[in-house]
Amino acid sequence: MSMPSHTHVAVLMGGWSAEREVSLSSGKDCAAALEGEGFRVTRIDVDRNLAATLAELKPDVCFNALHGRWGEDGCVQGLLEVLGISYTHSGVLASSLAMNKEATKEIVARHGVPIAEAVLVPRDDAASDHAMEPPYVAKPVAEGSSVGVVIVKAGANRPPDAIRRIATTREGLIMVERYVAGRELTCGVIRGEPTGIIDIVAAGHLDFYDYEAKYAPGGSRHILPADIPADVADAVRRYTLAAHRALGCRGVSRSDFRWDAATGQLAFLEINTQPGMTPTSLVPELAQYAGMSFGQLVRWLVEDASVDR
Repeated sequence: MSMPSHTHVAVLMGGWSAEREVSLSSGKDCAAALEGEGFRVTRIDVDRNLAATLAELKPDVCFNALHGRWGEDGCVQGLLEVLGISYTHSGVLASSLAMNKEATKEIVARHGVPIAEAVLVPRDDAASDHAMEPPYVAKPVAEGSSVGVVIVKAGANRPPDAIRRIATTREGLIMVERYVAGRELTCGVIRGEPTGIIDIVAAGHLDFYDYEAKYAPGGSRHILPADIPADVADAVRRYTLAAHRALGCRGVSRSDFRWDAATGQLAFLEINTQPGMTPTSLVPELAQYAGMSFGQLVRWLVEDASVDR
């Protein structure tokens, strides 16, 4: 059911995670687009007084443009449930599970989605000796936007010192994941259906689709539709929808894969329940390819908002 244009939408952005700047960019563009769709919009740079701010403001809907911890991991979703304010994107459980890469991989694997081998190890141990034979990837268990990702190349004599700076879990653990060679593919779910597929090509000076490749102008090229065999495209779409459903996601999500054309290996990497909504982001591009403007996308997300998600 469409919401009236006078609906008051509070756009939540910023926060204090490692992805604050990306969230501010997402929130700015989403707020402007919602105003263009006729909504009354209030922009909130989220701090720890969010509950009091919302109690005073009394918005009809919160558009969640937060990224990273506290905004993407079920925390703010739980707060909004307690306050009884409808919100966009996934609910408490799906957000919490999707933010944890280990939990996500375990769940989607049970639903037939292929994953790369991975282990959780203490960061100090991973920085002192190889947790698996290179090549592999060391990464935080619960961060987004490729924050803290370290690739250890084949033939490396010892782990790089950068591993010591990776954010850990409360138990001091990080994830070490088998590196899958080949191409980076991404596919979304919008309105309950898988989207087209983008083949992401990082700029030549970058080793992989890292933070710079994601958000810096010229950091990557997006090939849409991806020039891949039909059976691979069908598998990516099928696994993307399976992951979305297995975790109980709502609104939009985006799943990332690696595909090695030489071996045929396709491996799910992670799912994003709060995909970026910046000028260089992937979900708005996927929506546009499907004939859905940015304004239509954010409007639909507001219309889809609810509590008890």
